[in-house]
Amino acid sequence: MFTEMNSAAETSQVALIVAARVQVAEGVVALTLTHPDGRRLPDWTPGSHIDVVLPSGLNRQYSLCGDRWDAYSYRIAVLHEPDGRGGSAYIHKEVRVGTTVAVGGPRNNFRLVPSQKYMFIAGGIGITPMLPMMQQADLMGADWKLLYLGRSRRTMAFLDELARYEDRVSVLAKDGPGPCVLEDLIGEASTDTKVYVCGPQRLLDAVEHHCAGWPAGLLRLEHFSAKAQSAPSRSDAFEVELARAGFSVTVTPNVSVLDAIHNAGVHLLTSCREGTCGTCEVSVLSGEPDHRDSILNDDDRVAGHCMFPCVSRSCSDRLVLDL
Repeated sequence: MFTEMNSAAETSQVALIVAARVQVAEGVVALTLTHPDGRRLPDWTPGSHIDVVLPSGLNRQYSLCGDRWDAYSYRIAVLHEPDGRGGSAYIHKEVRVGTTVAVGGPRNNFRLVPSQKYMFIAGGIGITPMLPMMQQADLMGADWKLLYLGRSRRTMAFLDELARYEDRVSVLAKDGPGPCVLEDLIGEASTDTKVYVCGPQRLLDAVEHHCAGWPAGLLRLEHFSAKAQSAPSRSDAFEVELARAGFSVTVTPNVSVLDAIHNAGVHLLTSCREGTCGTCEVSVLSGEPDHRDSILNDDDRVAGHCMFPCVSRSCSDRLVLDL
């Protein structure tokens, strides 16, 4: 067991059992995870993900896509990616009912904020965080619609669950009839509508390009992989003060803030090391972070109250972190 050493609530791993394994589309399996003693699991909100630590040591993040009001089980869905880093291949080949996996979290970097209307856009396995979001929107009495894009209906998970929403859901497969013009489907900005998007990078790029001139706060993206970043704001060393530990470390140009902290003997839970999962989030007490993650929105970056030290650095000579 390990503990996240930051200003957030304590987070630890727990061993869960695979209670069910269902093929929900070609190349996609859904796993239901429960506590071996039948205990209640930590609550979560739409947009949350968990860290799944496999026996091989691989650590991967998967969106929770089940019923958030079921306190005793989590559901995730895993796309088999033959050219990936091995996590999905292991799950598809080795993980069966009864398998034990270590789980961390849940954490939420893709929160659903109140709105009169929502547009949800999912590409492929990006449908997973949208399922609980749609349920929540219904509970709030909000108007919403879903655009679900995929290569083929055979590869698009949870179509049976979406059928009950009828005309609120548009399923658009590449091998289906007629062309799909994303810009026409999204339309123009509306101040009473929040747009949530999850899927492959090419989809995120296309939506972001279309919405480039929209007012801040209307568009929210969740990235599967890290966004391309420009060069750091500075190329020289800077100091990071660990306020609770009571000392400072020097971060040189070729060392990440996270590694400098670890090398100084302070443990900080981490996972992706790409600035996409949010595991290593820390509070910034002083200084100006150089944000290089794929999580924070523009307002959060300007506020500078937190950072992800696996990828982010410093614009100022000194950063003070709540560690």
